[in-house]
Amino acid sequence: MPNEPVDLFFERLVEGEPISRRAALRRMAAAGLVVGSAGSLLAACGVEGTKNTDAPAGTAAVNHPKTAIGTVTFSNWPLYIDKETKPGWEKLTGGKLKYTEDYNDNEEFFAKVRQELEADRPIGRDLVAPTDWMAARWIDLGYAEPIDKKNVPNAANLQDSLKSPPYDKDRSYTLPWQSGITGIGYNPKKTGGKLSSVNDLFDPKFKGRVSMFSEWRDTAGLVLLGMGKNPTTASKQDYLDAISKIDEENRKGQIRRFTGNDYTKDLAAGNLWACVAWSGDLVQLKADNPDLEFLVPQEGGMSWSDNMLMPKNAKEYYGAETFMNYVYDPAVAAKIAAFVNYFCPVKGVKEILAASDPELADNVLIFPDAATLGNLNPYPSLGNAAEREITAEMQKVTGA
Repeated sequence: MPNEPVDLFFERLVEGEPISRRAALRRMAAAGLVVGSAGSLLAACGVEGTKNTDAPAGTAAVNHPKTAIGTVTFSNWPLYIDKETKPGWEKLTGGKLKYTEDYNDNEEFFAKVRQELEADRPIGRDLVAPTDWMAARWIDLGYAEPIDKKNVPNAANLQDSLKSPPYDKDRSYTLPWQSGITGIGYNPKKTGGKLSSVNDLFDPKFKGRVSMFSEWRDTAGLVLLGMGKNPTTASKQDYLDAISKIDEENRKGQIRRFTGNDYTKDLAAGNLWACVAWSGDLVQLKADNPDLEFLVPQEGGMSWSDNMLMPKNAKEYYGAETFMNYVYDPAVAAKIAAFVNYFCPVKGVKEILAASDPELADNVLIFPDAATLGNLNPYPSLGNAAEREITAEMQKVTGA
């Protein structure tokens, strides 16, 4: 329906009509909308907030008793859930899920709820979906409620590689919703052959045909790998050096533009030949254009998760925990994975999909093998002051 108004399209999507994520991405791109996925998209300038000195010292005593479930409100990124999960959970529990796709950018969302969090007031959500580095901020500032693990036994199905992130080592506050890889998307027919390295993005032959994300954790992280440094343990100065290199290349005209998720349209159209990209997007784009490829560079790629997290003072802790438990049932997680095509955090899903969609089950971008996982690097944790400084330097380069 090329002339369908966008509001009617989203009404059909919310009502559960069988619309694929790929079709939705195309519809939104045609309307000029930016679809958020995992990393940040707008590089909006948020405010850090103030440390909450009443944050719990530990989580051992957390207890969320079983209660009748009312309405659980979950703020998530767009096009990040299949049409069966919401009604399935509602039927099982008798609760209601208010699922809102209002998470378009980590900083933007945090700025929207920061005043309520600082004032120790409810923000009107029971679950939010911050990316790793932003989840670390919520936890550090005391804005996250610990999980009562008695209510989430299916958390035992969490993939081993995701069990102990640096900001939440025993997953006291978070469970990954979906995970992904930041690497390079490209068209070998445009580049003249296969790429292998992060530094291929700086090949003068591709001048003006390269894009990078405006989010420094993705872009500067990859550039640091190309400089022979580990982005997870790199210093603030290392990141500033990487941003200087990006600035130098940008001034030469190598970089066409800095983007959020809107790079997908230009890559599919051939305006971009190579770009910093997210794995799930390339799974979808390649289905429509087999010429496109996704590369985890030989130096390595970045890995991330968007995480379910309960804000302090939420009304439905128990309901939120039952939802977390529900989506960690492998049968439910398999339906989500088949729709979103990102790295599924739940064990047992690959085996389920192998029976119904073997090609999907064999895709290492959805179910990474040991070699792929071993070549990925999580985001750094440099502290709020250092990260503010790095963000400001990156914004000077991107023009944000």
